[in-house]
Amino acid sequence: QGAVKRQALYACSTCTPPGAEPAGICLACSYECHGSHRLFELYTKRNFRCDCGNSKFKNLQCKLLPEKCKVNSGNKYNDNFYGLYCICKRPYPDPEDEIPDEMIQCIVCEDWFHGRHLGAVPPDSGDFHEMVCQACMNHCHFLWAYASQFAGNEIPPLTKVNSLEDEGIVLKVEESEEQKKEIKKESGAEHQDIKEEKQTEQFNEPSTSSGSACPEVKCTFLSALHILSEEPVCKLKELQSKPFLKENTATFWPSNWRSKLCTCEDCLKMYSELEVQFLTDECDTVLAYENKGTSDQETERRDPLMDTLNSMNRVQQVELICEYNDLKTELTDYLRRFADEGTVVKREDIQHFFEEFQSRKRRRTNRMQYYCS
Repeated sequence: QGAVKRQALYACSTCTPPGAEPAGICLACSYECHGSHRLFELYTKRNFRCDCGNSKFKNLQCKLLPEKCKVNSGNKYNDNFYGLYCICKRPYPDPEDEIPDEMIQCIVCEDWFHGRHLGAVPPDSGDFHEMVCQACMNHCHFLWAYASQFAGNEIPPLTKVNSLEDEGIVLKVEESEEQKKEIKKESGAEHQDIKEEKQTEQFNEPSTSSGSACPEVKCTFLSALHILSEEPVCKLKELQSKPFLKENTATFWPSNWRSKLCTCEDCLKMYSELEVQFLTDECDTVLAYENKGTSDQETERRDPLMDTLNSMNRVQQVELICEYNDLKTELTDYLRRFADEGTVVKREDIQHFFEEFQSRKRRRTNRMQYYCS
């Protein structure tokens, strides 16, 4: 399938030990090709293509897809592929680390970090959706302008911030009594100017009917045309025009923050140059990946046996249930042996089971059948 948008990955230290080139393998290959090997679970990574059996593996051929590209140039690797994480480059779980701490994944570099190594105290569990580490905040410097508005860091409040009601965001703005009076005066002056403008327009514009509604309709129409003719406003430039804090820390973001990023032409070009175009894709999140998996599982939970039974008569239903119970019992007993021995069930094992099952079924059906009168 090429590079998969997001998938669970593993690294095999048996095939690619420290010192060798880093390589990642998909979930299917971890079972089929590396079942008895020592694996590191990498959780999920984006835009990755399985390396199993390519030039990075000296003596291994992929059993699922033997013909593979020698190198997947689009893949990105880090110390996770050697079982090392965070800026401290330690394994997880770490037998030498006695400090209880949770690991949090950065959504940009996709490395995992100890909470105490982020330069900022993570909010309480559940109070943030995604994290961007210190190094990635320095790389994606534009995010600081958004962080002052949306991120959940313990950052001192600004003296004054803009309201983004046009974007569906309502921010609390604290103002002194003097500022409130000043704003009230300015608002009153603006209101008076608008009122005078309307009176002038009504006086100068010729009326085409006896009613007074036409000038107002025309004014509204002209305002709409003016808005449509304006160039799209860059949200980032608006935020950067206001004071914001920039610190050498990680940042923590709420669930809907990606939808607030500007998508004007200049910003899209900047995302492309920084190779972070995925930030505007809300389906890129790990939560979206997990929700898709849950939805797929719920679809699979529909019992095909019950759907089939509903289309049969009573005699067919009884026969199908008996056959199903026989299959379930024999398959459970067969798989229990693998569980007791701690071995991986291979494709050929399942094929062998069904061949034996079909043979036993033929022997049963060759016997004479008796029916109730």
